[in-house]
Amino acid sequence: MTRKKLCYLLTFIAYFGMPLGIPFIKSAEPYILGLPFLLFWMVLWIFLGTGLMIIVHRINPSAKEETE
Repeated sequence: MTRKKLCYLLTFIAYFGMPLGIPFIKSAEPYILGLPFLLFWMVLWIFLGTGLMIIVHRINPSAKEETE
């Protein structure tokens, strides 16, 4: 897999990770770290999305051309 395709895949995962999981959450009853599951899911994807975008920025070939 080329770096460009990997960047697109990681961006797709980061963008659709949060909204695609929400319909499968049946209730807010289970608590994780003191948060209702839906709130925990959204906060988790904020951090995961940020981490994925950092990875995309570091492996993106066009970003390396701009900095050099």
